[in-house]
Amino acid sequence: MQENSTDQLLKTLARGKPVPAIVLLGSDPYLRELCRNKIIEAFVPDAARDWALSRVTVDGTDWSELLQRADTMPMLASCQVLLVDGADSIEIKGKGAAEDDDAGGKEEDSPGSSDDRTETLKALAKYLDAPAQFTVLVFEVPKLDRRQRLFKIFSEKALIVALELDAVAAASLATQMAKDLGVVLDPSAASMLVGLVAAEPNRIRIEIDKLASYTGKAGRISVADVEKLVPADRKNTVWQLADMLATRRRSDALEFLNNLLREGEAPVALVGALAWMYRKLIEARDLPAGANGYSAARTLQMNPAAAEAALANSRKIPKKALLAGLLALGEADSQLKQSNPDPKAMMEFLVARLTSASDTKSARA
Repeated sequence: MQENSTDQLLKTLARGKPVPAIVLLGSDPYLRELCRNKIIEAFVPDAARDWALSRVTVDGTDWSELLQRADTMPMLASCQVLLVDGADSIEIKGKGAAEDDDAGGKEEDSPGSSDDRTETLKALAKYLDAPAQFTVLVFEVPKLDRRQRLFKIFSEKALIVALELDAVAAASLATQMAKDLGVVLDPSAASMLVGLVAAEPNRIRIEIDKLASYTGKAGRISVADVEKLVPADRKNTVWQLADMLATRRRSDALEFLNNLLREGEAPVALVGALAWMYRKLIEARDLPAGANGYSAARTLQMNPAAAEAALANSRKIPKKALLAGLLALGEADSQLKQSNPDPKAMMEFLVARLTSASDTKSARA
């Protein structure tokens, strides 16, 4: 089943028919709270919430209480909502984790594997095959491993809602938040704000509150206000590295990197931001030759200025070199998460590798 957006969830809820299981997938607290409240409003009246609304925490392989409550008719209510925490605790941990198929295949090198886990997943799948018509299960999960059986069950039998917004939807949300606070957010300021906070709704809300207080009641939030008050997300910081890497200015890139590390940026986070940048450069290379920042903004899910920078830099690096860079970044991420690494040395080696002329020449071949 394809992942749904928050807007698609709201349209589904508007139909008024209970959904057996909904998975809120993502960690953004604003969108999670928004979706949770809309689900509760759709299915449980205020007067019935004392006995038709509950939160259940599942621990590891012990889901018996949850499934029992799901099959139990609520008192004095036609429908109940059960909010479920900890569903991902049933996933296998460890780098040897392998998916378990419908035939009950073995899971190699998986210390978390157990008969209890297998039976619980079978019980969950069986329940969702014939769910109680009076129960809506809401699983709140920060992330799921798509290789594992839990994700397969949810993708086949539940409504998965991705708690994220593209740049256009995030800008619209920011505009509405400002309106709710009695201020006007200029469209260009909304676009810039979304880019600076990587379209994260909770951060948008925090920054809009700050900007509204700064401009005052019935005020107007401009680009200059956003530039002055909103700190850039580290994903935007790495765009300053893009041209250095593309033109193989190794000394400039190393100096820039060392400044970031001295300012307290975490190496693992920087690698993640660089990987995000490389993926955006690959996406930008695949856009039509005549694309500009505004036409690319929706596809790349970033503000027009950042999209313009991505388009410009993507043409300077061969696609094979970008793919090789992603591989190097994946290896660096793995090494940084091992015991006793030397983060500074590893990051410097990574920059040297990403600016290697020989790698770029081989990629052109």
